[in-house]
Amino acid sequence: MRTRAKKLAALGLAAVMAFSLAACGSGDSGSSGNSGGDANSGDSGDSGSDANSGDSGDSESAGGELSVSIWDTNQEPGLNEIMKDFTAETGIKVKLSVVAWDQYWTMLEAGAQGGSLPDVFWMHSNEAERYMSNDMLLDLTDKIASSDKIKIENYPEDIWGLYTHDSKNYAVPKDVDTIALWYNKKMFDEAGLDYPTADWTWDDLTEAAKKLTKDDGSQYGMVLKNDNNQAGYYNFVYDNGGEIINEDKTASGWDKPETIEAMQMLESWIKDGVLPSAETMAENGEDVLLQSGKVAMAMQGSWMVAAFRDNEYTAENCDVVELPKSAKTGRRVSVYNGLGWAAAASGKNTEAAWKLIEYLGSEPAQKKQAELGVTMSAYNGTSDAWAKSADFNLQAYLNMMDDMVIRPYSRSTVTWEDANNEILLKAYTGDLTMEEACKQMAEQMNQKLAEEKQ
Repeated sequence: MRTRAKKLAALGLAAVMAFSLAACGSGDSGSSGNSGGDANSGDSGDSGSDANSGDSGDSESAGGELSVSIWDTNQEPGLNEIMKDFTAETGIKVKLSVVAWDQYWTMLEAGAQGGSLPDVFWMHSNEAERYMSNDMLLDLTDKIASSDKIKIENYPEDIWGLYTHDSKNYAVPKDVDTIALWYNKKMFDEAGLDYPTADWTWDDLTEAAKKLTKDDGSQYGMVLKNDNNQAGYYNFVYDNGGEIINEDKTASGWDKPETIEAMQMLESWIKDGVLPSAETMAENGEDVLLQSGKVAMAMQGSWMVAAFRDNEYTAENCDVVELPKSAKTGRRVSVYNGLGWAAAASGKNTEAAWKLIEYLGSEPAQKKQAELGVTMSAYNGTSDAWAKSADFNLQAYLNMMDDMVIRPYSRSTVTWEDANNEILLKAYTGDLTMEEACKQMAEQMNQKLAEEKQ
């Protein structure tokens, strides 16, 4: 067991980090998403709510009221419903609080240092290694092994891997996400273009984006921010046979010819003016630009469905389809991720916290999560109901599960992704060619991966 001082020193580095992670902040609300500026922001502030304030049994004898923290307001109503079911079944009350993405990690940082973490909270693959390796998360290994509700084989293996350290499990999978292409039907109609289909290649998207871009700057064919990786360029990198990190996490793939070639397609979008300016995208999330009728297409994660469903403009004018595929390789990859439900190792209600995590990961709760349209669920076979939760072609997201690559990660994901975001921005502004940017990203990433082994 590490000393507390060592733990706090290791965790303390986050206090000086400028998190660019958003679903993953630009204002896009997300769940698991990427570490880019749009994926996980949650536009929530700190709108805490008592999910189970009614008198549903003796919560004190059942372990006291549990504090639960998440970062996405779009998921709050559905999760409150599920928490109420848990209270009715167990008598344990739950207070659910929503904290915006950037503030969320600051809150956990302060809680880790002060010994006051929430009882139960979302954990993201970018941050999991730091919290697991510093003994801040409750070890759930034995509890999972003896559970009749949580069986490891019922969830994607890669999601378990995100929250496993030294062969110990520290979170139960909450969800799984995939990426698809949103498009504005009204803009396609006005341009006389057929809607995107599952047969589209990236060349088709490029040509449509050019035709949908207006010279006066009032409308752009596509939007893709420099820090939208999981929901953005990671997908066509893998389509083209490239990679971001190798299988054993010892080397970057940014300097591979296939990776550079894929990213040069993005460079062509920048040069052809089919994307808004870097400045415009820095000031407005991709979701905002889609919802305000400024862009015709946007790659977005399944965690964004609730936001688009509840937005009047996108509900009326937009739909979603599978991502294009590579004309070169024929692949149509979705980079995917999944959140985990974790508990504080130092919590005063660890038994009650485990009961909640076990319940949230169970088949009935996961199925209800899907039925309520909260997000795709991690429990195998429960997401079909989610595809019927909104009047969009959500089957596209399920179809993207046919070829999935787990979101690239290592022990220091946040540090090398933040650095890559800054380097890639220089390609957006024309200060670097895309090839130069890719090689610089590989160099800095390889340095950080080497440091992980020290």
